[in-house]
Amino acid sequence: MNQVVSAHEPAYISGLNAPQRDAVLTTEGPVLMLAGAGTGKTAALTARLAHIIATRRAWPSEILAVTFTNKAAREMKERVGRIIGDAVEGMPWLGTFHSICAKMLRRHAELVGLQSNFTILDTDDQLRLLKQIVQAAELDEKRWPARQLAGLIDQWKNKGLTPADIDAGESERFANGKGGALYAIYQQRLKALNACDFGDLLLHMLTILKSHRDVLESYQARFKYILVDEYQDTNASQYLWLRLLAQANKNICVVGDDDQSIYSWRGAEVANILRFEKDFPGAAVIRLEQNYRSTPHILAAASGLIEKNGGRLGKSLWTEVDAGEKVQIIGVWDGPEEARRVGEMVEDYQRSGGSLDDMAILVRAQFQTREFEDRFIAIGLPYRIVGGFRFYERAEIRDALAYLRLVNQPADDLAFERIVNQPKRGLGDKALAKVQMFARAQGIPLSLAAARILDSDELTPQARRALGGFIADLARWRDLATTLPHYDLARQLLDESGYTAMLQADKSAESAGRLENLTELTRAMEDYENLGAFLEHVSLVMDNDATADGEKLTMMTIHAAKGLEFQQTFLAGWEEGVFPSQRALDEGGLASLEEERRLAYVAITRARQKCTILHAANRRIYGQWTSNIPSRFIAELPTDHIEEESSFSGGESLWRANWSQNADPFAHLNRGTGRGPGWQRASETYAAAPTRIVEARGSAVSLGNQGRSDVALGQRVFHQKFGYGLIAEIEGNKLEIDFDQAGRKRVIDTFITPA
Repeated sequence: MNQVVSAHEPAYISGLNAPQRDAVLTTEGPVLMLAGAGTGKTAALTARLAHIIATRRAWPSEILAVTFTNKAAREMKERVGRIIGDAVEGMPWLGTFHSICAKMLRRHAELVGLQSNFTILDTDDQLRLLKQIVQAAELDEKRWPARQLAGLIDQWKNKGLTPADIDAGESERFANGKGGALYAIYQQRLKALNACDFGDLLLHMLTILKSHRDVLESYQARFKYILVDEYQDTNASQYLWLRLLAQANKNICVVGDDDQSIYSWRGAEVANILRFEKDFPGAAVIRLEQNYRSTPHILAAASGLIEKNGGRLGKSLWTEVDAGEKVQIIGVWDGPEEARRVGEMVEDYQRSGGSLDDMAILVRAQFQTREFEDRFIAIGLPYRIVGGFRFYERAEIRDALAYLRLVNQPADDLAFERIVNQPKRGLGDKALAKVQMFARAQGIPLSLAAARILDSDELTPQARRALGGFIADLARWRDLATTLPHYDLARQLLDESGYTAMLQADKSAESAGRLENLTELTRAMEDYENLGAFLEHVSLVMDNDATADGEKLTMMTIHAAKGLEFQQTFLAGWEEGVFPSQRALDEGGLASLEEERRLAYVAITRARQKCTILHAANRRIYGQWTSNIPSRFIAELPTDHIEEESSFSGGESLWRANWSQNADPFAHLNRGTGRGPGWQRASETYAAAPTRIVEARGSAVSLGNQGRSDVALGQRVFHQKFGYGLIAEIEGNKLEIDFDQAGRKRVIDTFITPA
């Protein structure tokens, strides 16, 4: 270590706390700045950068400073500029991984078969090229969509794998073993086009640095110092690229927090930060633990939770501010009540002089915002969606609404234009232009023009068949609308149109969420008397936020909230299967559980003064009511720093935990907790319910959709929401039950108990 302390410290150092000063002044050798949430890591990082330049340890052009976003790069440059002035303009190597690698690659493009003026393809161009390759390979694109191949290739490139590195096992992940060969063809086509995609920017430079020693040594000599922000979010390619560049001088400082690594789904590997000391022996580990954002209760709750993760570097956040309020845990009966309670608390905060801009609702999945949006429209509460679209503005929702609008109103030309070829029906631009010209000439709506033009020879036989099928479908759906409930019509329409199949065939990370959104849409329709009433409601929702003026409550996913902070946060939907996400647990096991716990840690630490966590006993998920137990993360919060309440009968002490490992069906996912999610309600009224749910969830792990052996036709049973009833039909684990008060309902057998 080499620390320089002047008798007259510059301003950029004098305002720092002791660990921040250490991070700035420890200039030589590898440094890991382990920066907890809200601990001022950006101030320390920019001060370090300014210090290196101000003390003339390196010229600005001899420093490599890497961020993850262009916004972060601009902010860093502005901050450093305020300290050292115009010298910051001489920092050509301050930027994102992709921008820096693009600059490097243009200097050495010929070493990977490109010219320096290569084109960087965007996502649309990449998909278009991959579709051509899939078609040329005579593959069924519905079964093997180009988007799935694009996602797979991106994963390989994030791991630093070239086509030559793809083994048989990896190749099997697409088209029965053709994945590797198609990847190779894709790379060849890119070179023929003198082009690369974003993944190539890093992959090509990694290839060059590995295979051309002279190029590697020239960059190692150039970069006297390397600084990396958000190191916990690096993928394998980024990690390998940085390690190569830093091996000579070893003056690399990485800033990150292993407890905030939440992006494994896009290639980030938390192991990169965990093994930094092994990669760079003798590294100085400097922990920034003084938090400048949150109250002690919030920090203690978050710290108590994240301690349950194993294999972390460890730190203890603390603050000098007053204790403030404890984290509030609120149990509600169902999702609509959750939205009502939040709305009431928001209005109370406003009446006390608080600003809507200071509050945020954070959710695990985007579909959770829908009930909040509907509630806030009803009470006239302005809101904004950050990091995503408002529910009714999402592409798949707009498409579904266009279908419904066209069924409800055949003259809706805008709806017709949106979905006539969505999903693709083989109708080209020329065919659609002819329909539009015919409609204008006749002065009639597009749907009527489409029906009439079928009797002419204006269209090719293929276009006539495609358009005829669509018009016939519309007519059939309009007939069904007179007899079928509008929400069932929507489900049938989405299936018969091919829209659901289109999303199911799409293997991208977003497709599952889009299907969930459509399920939530059809569920929302059940709350309205008819299709017309629902579409009118949507129009009112869409009209909200017509202007960007005024205060607004913020809604976003927890992922989108990373790096942000608010005076007050509402963390909604903390139930098993929602958060932690059941899909994450099913697909990733313990590793995913620990990432979900890190996500919960991030959520809690977004709050400055007040954090409220809500969970519902019942929730509509994928169109069906489910009875839920509170998230295991609630039980892991230290009781000295939380306050619990519940709005439903017998819920004063919630389903607080026994958490014995013997009762834990997920014990293999709870290493380090010492407790499992074997929740028990204190109230005798609901004593049997959580036990039944836990047992059911445990059996579901191994039994899938097999039905229970202790239910039979004609048996009298009890359901928490629908009450008493008789089993009328049994299909696997699905039951048709004639309830005394609620009528016939279809439920999963895990949510009933023998009466």
